Amino acid sequence: MADRSRAAVLGSPIAHSLSPVLHRAAYTELGLGDWSYDRFEVDEAALPGFLAELGPEWAGLSLTMPLKRAVIPLLDGISDTAASVEAVNTVVLTEDGRRVGDNTDIPGMVAALRERGIEQVDSAAILGAGATASSALAALARICTGEVVAYVRSEARAAEMRQWGERLDIDVRTADWSEAERALRAPLVIATTPAGTTDALSGAVPERPATLFDVLYDPWPTALAARWSAYGGAVVSGLDLLVHQAVLQVEQMTGRSPAPLEAMRKAGEHALAGR
Repeated sequence: MADRSRAAVLGSPIAHSLSPVLHRAAYTELGLGDWSYDRFEVDEAALPGFLAELGPEWAGLSLTMPLKRAVIPLLDGISDTAASVEAVNTVVLTEDGRRVGDNTDIPGMVAALRERGIEQVDSAAILGAGATASSALAALARICTGEVVAYVRSEARAAEMRQWGERLDIDVRTADWSEAERALRAPLVIATTPAGTTDALSGAVPERPATLFDVLYDPWPTALAARWSAYGGAVVSGLDLLVHQAVLQVEQMTGRSPAPLEAMRKAGEHALAGR
């Protein structure tokens, strides 16, 4: 059997992905000179065929949209963490040929917050209601002792967030996006919306903001993150999340631990600076 030393990130679109930069930096630091990590443009229709053609040299895959749910029926098993939000961003290909799915976004969020000293909060706010918001809820289920308020644009999305709250056993209340300025006074605000969505909120940042976790990383800083920092608030970025979840992926795929967090972060920062 060939040595398992190949990995990649799959998704569509995928050209923007920083995952190759992060994983390759880890391989260099760990002395894994024979390991490779690539990116492939793969949509939902092409995913079954791609997986079927993988040889024994493959150790793992990182998945981004739109594959995080589409991959689940194609796997031999998934972790409890992945099952909790019905989303897989990591597939480990075992030596006996099994495909095992996990979600490193959730523990990655918790680790990124812990790095900034956020171990526990008594309440929180989420801006948005997409797939990343459900992962944010799962992370908050581990560290938030009270209510989470989700600010959304439609009743359908509000119902989804309440259902995720019930499933994850966390108290979720929903509010209309028109009231989103109120979110900025929470002890922890997690912004999960696309680029530009929160720009209009930047003028409402309070004089003494607490902690903002903005999952975007390019372009950075967002208008909201810039104002938050200017007012002295703590800011956790999408790059922090990306690095922490990638650390867990590297450890699972290579079997080497700990993965080199700081080397991976520096590689990501350098790559973003060059864009």
